[in-house]
Amino acid sequence: MSQVTLDHIESEHARIGALIEQFKQQAVATEYVIERTVIPLPAGARVAGPIFKEDGALDYYLILHKGESSDVNHAAAKAYVGDRGFKLPNRREGRLLQAAFPEFCAEGSMWLEEDYEPDPAYAWYQNYDYGNQNGYRESAELRAVAVSRFIPSVI
Repeated sequence: MSQVTLDHIESEHARIGALIEQFKQQAVATEYVIERTVIPLPAGARVAGPIFKEDGALDYYLILHKGESSDVNHAAAKAYVGDRGFKLPNRREGRLLQAAFPEFCAEGSMWLEEDYEPDPAYAWYQNYDYGNQNGYRESAELRAVAVSRFIPSVI
């Protein structure tokens, strides 16, 4: 049997501590439970899908509403959807719309909610070809599509 020394115990302690930390970093299996959710939809509206928070929890469901305005600049697009009580999709929501409704997105480029940071005269838009997103002059005329966010609540 080998002799046990303080150095040996300390090195083993450090090794075991490192193994414990490595184990803690492993992915942990979780369950994602979707409670019975009823989403009220106006005529012609469609659920695009869920939007999740950074931690993986459900944030809200994105709803695409019927009707759109064509050939409008960014300010007019915001006014159009705002007057109806809706919003333009943000960049993340635009990607979800492209995945959920590629045929709808293929009908033409659409304005997104956010201003384009590098240039205040530009805003984000989503191209109809492949769903690419980029900045475009706010004075350009594109589609305005209306979305809303349904946040389920536990009552």
